[in-house]
Amino acid sequence: MNTSFLDACNRREPAHTPVWFMRQAGRYLPSYRAVKGGRPVTEIARDPELSSQVAVDAVEALGVDAGILFADIMLPLEGMGVRFRIEENVGPIVENPVRTGDDVGALRALDPEADVGFVLDGIDATLQKLDDSVPLIGFSGAPFTLAGYMVEGRPSRDLERTKRMMYNDPDAWHGLMRALTRMVKAYLGRQVSHGVHAVQLFDSWVGCLSPADYRTYVSKYTRQIMDSLEGKVPRIHFCANSSSLLGELVGTGADVISVDWRMPISDAWKAARGRGVQGNLDPVLALAGGAAMRRGVARVLEESKGRRGHIFSLGHGVLKETPPENLRAVVRSVHAATRRRA
Repeated sequence: MNTSFLDACNRREPAHTPVWFMRQAGRYLPSYRAVKGGRPVTEIARDPELSSQVAVDAVEALGVDAGILFADIMLPLEGMGVRFRIEENVGPIVENPVRTGDDVGALRALDPEADVGFVLDGIDATLQKLDDSVPLIGFSGAPFTLAGYMVEGRPSRDLERTKRMMYNDPDAWHGLMRALTRMVKAYLGRQVSHGVHAVQLFDSWVGCLSPADYRTYVSKYTRQIMDSLEGKVPRIHFCANSSSLLGELVGTGADVISVDWRMPISDAWKAARGRGVQGNLDPVLALAGGAAMRRGVARVLEESKGRRGHIFSLGHGVLKETPPENLRAVVRSVHAATRRRA
């Protein structure tokens, strides 16, 4: 197996700086578009053969050092009784938002094998197709981000309803976070049992909180999830637009902190306190390509030079208009610039 990704997660010296991309199986790839056709994303995710195919196609097309499970962060919520649909170019639309203590009390506990068995079967199929070529990353949405979709009912940048629930009904809020934490622990635990080599916890919307609110309403739940996986697999924590929270995120116990492009990666290294750092090329640079992309790649590598534990990635997911050749060029240049000489 190409172990460079796992070596970096464990802060061992890899053969080269590993590269993988969030949303590396997506609409920018011709192979993905051919599989997707007119199907919704959730239909592909529910089909272990299709989900494993698109995950492995992306690894082979780009030459990356890790694959990631193809799924959607909303899927396990169905097992809790949350009804939703994914609208193209909009995102998740929740039909029965969770906004009161009674709504929280009606949520069911997740049974991973029964409720999301297709995701677990997808892991099995993906591992078989990868055939020990590269590690496979499992993932889940984090409790705060999942709660944001459940309370708002649809994507929201400000999360006004969510924060109002936090402030005005803390009992309901903490009940919701406890239920989601139990779900994520069970979900990721089963992913590990099925053989994923690392996990990433996505808290895409938590950057809307102040450090004080993060400590009061979120951090202990993230810590419980990370603690449940300690010693089992490397744990990566990704939070977008969260430079003000970096010190708090380090305190969650994650092995690797994944940062977006809004802060220099040199600042992330200073705050990481011995943990790995993942990131952080602006996704628009990967879209633009050319000299600007090359300068961006060189800057990230220069600011990470001599640091163990760097995983090269974008600061968020691949944009759908990105030419695949640009990403292949990123992988080649990172590998060439950092390859360990015998």
